[in-house]
Formats: sequence, C-alpha cells, structure tokens
Amino acid sequence: MRTILLYIHDDDCFEARLQVALDLCRQYDGHLTCLQAVPYNQGIATDFYYPVVTQVVTDLREAAKEVRDQIEPRLASEDIAWDWIYSDGFASRQISRYAPLCELIVLGAHNQVGSAQHPSSLVSDVVSQVRAPILVVPASTKCLSLDALAVVAWNGSPEGAHALRAATSMLSRASQVQILTVREQQDAERPDLLPTDAAKYLARHGIEAEIVELASDGKLSTAEILSQAAEIRKAAYLVMGAFGHSRFRERILGGVTRDMLTNPKTPLLLSH
Repeated sequence: MRTILLYIHDDDCFEARLQVALDLCRQYDGHLTCLQAVPYNQGIATDFYYPVVTQVVTDLREAAKEVRDQIEPRLASEDIAWDWIYSDGFASRQISRYAPLCELIVLGAHNQVGSAQHPSSLVSDVVSQVRAPILVVPASTKCLSLDALAVVAWNGSPEGAHALRAATSMLSRASQVQILTVREQQDAERPDLLPTDAAKYLARHGIEAEIVELASDGKLSTAEILSQAAEIRKAAYLVMGAFGHSRFRERILGGVTRDMLTNPKTPLLLSH
C-alpha cells in the first residue's frame, strides 16, 4: 500500500483522517496524495443567479487556499512523501477521477455540513463509484496502529469477500484478527461463503484468524452488535463490504452498511 489518497476539507473529521493517513504512510513508507476539490461555477453570464454563484465559488476557493496554507507546512515537516492536487469540481467526481491509481482512500465519517447522525453522503457516493478500498475515519480517532487487533464483519456476500481481499495487506500486520458473524434469527438463508472460507483465505496469506459468532436477541440491530463488538475489543478498525444482502432496501447503501456509517466509533474499511 504505497499510494494513499486523502480528501482535504475543513470539517470536524479532518484532523482525525489526516493523522490516520500520516500513520499509514509512515507504516507503509507510502506516498500521500492530498486532494482538495472545490465546486466550480456552473452558471453562465446571463443567468440571474450568476453573480451570487460566482461569489460563493470565490469564497470557497479563498477558504480552500487558507486550508492549504495551514496544512502544507505541517506536511513539509513530516517524514513522508506527498503531493497536493487542487481541482475544481465536486468531491466525489474528483476522488473517482484519481482513485484508480490509489490503493486506499481516506475519508471522514461525518457529512461535511450537517448532523453527524446521518451517514456521510460523500462516502455513499464514493463507495459506489470506485474500486479502491475506503477507510472511513470518525472524528474521535487519534491514530491508527496496524499492529493492533482488527476485526472483519462477515456475512458471506461477494462484497464482504472483496473487502477482505482489499484488506489483506493491513490484516497481515495485525496482532490478532477476528472474523465476526451475526446469527440473525430471521435470516434462514445460508450465505454463499462461510466464515471458515474467509479464515482459509487469510491462512493462505499467513494470517491466523479467529471466528467469533455473535448472537442476536432481536433487541439490537446487526450494525449495533458489530459496532459494540469492535468497541469492546478495542479494534483498530473494522473491515466490511458495502451493500451486503440489503441492497434493495436503501437507495445507495445497504441497511447494515448505512447503519454502520451512522456516527461510527471505530474506523471502517469499506469495499464493494
């Protein structure tokens, strides 16, 4: 994992994801690409709202310059390789543009504006558009140690398998790996891939994983059970596939994925 893309925006999760991105670059001797995107002016001179839109874009660009002026000196003092990309355009489109040559994308867990009690719309957009894994970082995260315990949320889906493959490099450095499954009383369908299949796959990469089955009493959702399990174990991060078996219940994210992204306490490594 040598190329890490960090989204630059002055929101309440920025400091957390910056520190996590720096930690990953140090541990992998990687290169950090900082991507700063500012919505461009889509109006034309004859539009009634053109002057207002132009002023808004100008203000956004000035604010972006202030952020860059603050962050670049900090990066220059770090012992990592980095570059800065400034781009006019919506964040999700610009991230999708540069993601193909990146091995990990680091985003914040909260919306840039608005309540933290709603999943990030940027994460929702990006996870459906790119193939690179996405590390979603809560504002409370101080650092990310790859040699700590890591957990994998497993439901047997192709998305979960893809996330597991994408996380192999990180999981190989973990002190312990646990594969968490939730026995849902109302779900009688047998998953396509069993937890033992996931454990065998990791074993072929020299990673010993413990399978842990978490019971559901019907009072907590699957997302709540997984989140609590990760917190109790003080996991450094949780690996999971986006969408899962509830793909048709939500417009973009599956039900469990959406719930997990609602104000998470543990960094989430997502892939679909």
